[in-house]
Amino acid sequence: MASIRERARGALLGLAVGDALGAPAENLKPSEIRARWGRITGFVAAEPAGTDDTEYAIFSGLLLVRHGSALTPADVEAAWHEWIADRAEGPFRGAGFSERGTLENLRRGLAAPISAQHRHAWSDGLAMRAAASGVHAAGRPAEAARLAAIDGSVSHEGEGIYGGQAVAAGVAAAMGGAAPEAVVAAALTVVPDDSWTARSLRRAVIAAHRGERAVRTAVVIGGYPWTDLAPEAVALAFGAYAAADGDFRDAVLTAVNMGRDADTTAAVAGALAGATQGVAAIPADWAAGIGPARGSCLPAMKGRHVLEVADLLVEVASPGAGGDEEAERTAQAGEPGAWAARVVVPDLVPDTVPDYVPEKVPHYGPDKVLDEVRGSLAPASPPAEPAGGGAPPRGSRAPNPLVPAMDPGEPDEVKP
Repeated sequence: MASIRERARGALLGLAVGDALGAPAENLKPSEIRARWGRITGFVAAEPAGTDDTEYAIFSGLLLVRHGSALTPADVEAAWHEWIADRAEGPFRGAGFSERGTLENLRRGLAAPISAQHRHAWSDGLAMRAAASGVHAAGRPAEAARLAAIDGSVSHEGEGIYGGQAVAAGVAAAMGGAAPEAVVAAALTVVPDDSWTARSLRRAVIAAHRGERAVRTAVVIGGYPWTDLAPEAVALAFGAYAAADGDFRDAVLTAVNMGRDADTTAAVAGALAGATQGVAAIPADWAAGIGPARGSCLPAMKGRHVLEVADLLVEVASPGAGGDEEAERTAQAGEPGAWAARVVVPDLVPDTVPDYVPEKVPHYGPDKVLDEVRGSLAPASPPAEPAGGGAPPRGSRAPNPLVPAMDPGEPDEVKP
């Protein structure tokens, strides 16, 4: 059974590995990936390197090392100024659209949460760095989600926040020794039941037993020009993790070969699977390819290694608040079902969380979520063939209405 330190290292090194593996496939379709490399099974770059996903995850991790559970939006805003906005930027120039919009607002003198009011507040920019909150709040998904919302208060709103909360809660559950179905259940428990994020996540895990094509078909919004939608990217990552039943190699490679925002989806899948299995599950040659951050996006993070940050997060965790010691006992107990029943959604969100975080998560308690997820991951009976045999006609539906039927022509994207 992996220790808390091994799971923490697995989560953040897994994120960095997924980021580096997925970076060459970012914004590509599966057909384009196949045309260039066949199927990606390892690093395809001569010198693999992480992107903004890894550097922002280091940023969020160091923020939690500094402030812990006392983190406030003011702390996050101050760190953005200290480590990013008030410095010269690297060649990535702040990275994604949500980060660019945030930096522009901060430099104009806007404060959180107004700084998050830009056109890309729904992006996966929070989701890509939220694993640090899950590592810090090991075994406490609700606390991890709370911290992720505070971290995101400077840069994201709405679905962008929900995506980060889902990732943070999932990693926290895995850090506590939860099985993959309980990890998915924890993610669903902390986001509103009727949110786009929750709907996409359910579609992905229901399709997971049918493989990556089915996951992609269930989630991807065909024809939309941007691939960094938080509800899509987070769902693809959880779908890859569920399809692999938490296995690190399979989860990351499934995410990479689905394309779209592949560095982020593989980073999230890697964080989830790394926290589930521990650092020993990461192939040695992949782990060896990850060095200190280059500072290409955030020069202030140059020289920092994700393993250093993982160790610091474990060291500063508060044992008395159900952190390292409680999560360790949970992992040793090996009873994910019993753990999942203890997932608690707070009735009220503390005053430090921005107004757009819902005061209550509607409808779903942890028991109902876990029951639904377990049912969705069970293999389903194949749909009956139409009269005369052959492939089902275009536009026909599978028995489960949440999952669109597969086009026999293997589409790269489907329309909603």
